[in-house]
Amino acid sequence: MNRTRLILNGKKAALETVRAAIFQARKQSPIDVRVTWEAGDVPRLIQEAYNENCSRIIVGGGDGTVKEAVDAIMNLPEDNRPELAIFPLGTANDFATACTVPTDLAAALTLAQQGIATPIDCVKANDEYFINVASGGFGAQVTTSTPVELKNFLGGGAYTLNGLVQALNFTPYHGEITLPDTTLAGEVIVGAVCNSRQAGGGQQLAPSALINDGLLDVVILLSFPKEDLVQVVEELLSIGKSGTYVKRYQTPWVKWQSKSVIPTNLDGEPISAKQIHYQIIPSAIKLVIPKSSPVLNAT
Repeated sequence: MNRTRLILNGKKAALETVRAAIFQARKQSPIDVRVTWEAGDVPRLIQEAYNENCSRIIVGGGDGTVKEAVDAIMNLPEDNRPELAIFPLGTANDFATACTVPTDLAAALTLAQQGIATPIDCVKANDEYFINVASGGFGAQVTTSTPVELKNFLGGGAYTLNGLVQALNFTPYHGEITLPDTTLAGEVIVGAVCNSRQAGGGQQLAPSALINDGLLDVVILLSFPKEDLVQVVEELLSIGKSGTYVKRYQTPWVKWQSKSVIPTNLDGEPISAKQIHYQIIPSAIKLVIPKSSPVLNAT
């Protein structure tokens, strides 16, 4: 019999709405529940689920918890990885939201139990894996500290002028960006490497990204003078096009290299490195999301 295991972020386990949704879901089919307590529990519990032949793992938490689960699943044997489903319990749930996983907890669990898994891509960044978005430089600081105007400045037209003005005062990182057919050296304010579309609480970084197309969507904002602010605004609004200061690429891999450590977040989890090689891993995870999800390539 197929076994489904729910790995639940311990901070959410006592919530009455969560418990009620789980009890309701158990009326449809059995769900084993394991609750995290401390760092390292997610990979340990996923290894346990794998050893006990669980065919589907539901991860209950936010983007960081989903990232931990993906990282652990990718370290399992490729030919026998369990399917992954999401029970969205985070503050932002950026990845689940882009995938149109229901926000209603009961509906999310019904999908997790009954939905069909679809092979999707994930991203390897040096020795780690993530599934949504990596942001570096100004963007990484935006993810962890919060003025809303700073969070919004990359968001498909939802940015604010104030955010761009503050970005002008941000000390950029000098580095080199290498892609299969080009190398770009310059002063970078922010870079985002996207498998899916949004991060930072709903900011659309790559509105056309697909999670099963075998490509990364890369967005880079280069340092710009104050007098070119209007041009930068126009380039940010030109979704899908590269300009002088806003560069956009679709690529199977990209490498960032610099002399200093650039603050970087992988799905909100910080890492520190002077060189990061991002590589798309096609069809690596079997993910349960709606078949009509806009982030899926239907062809």
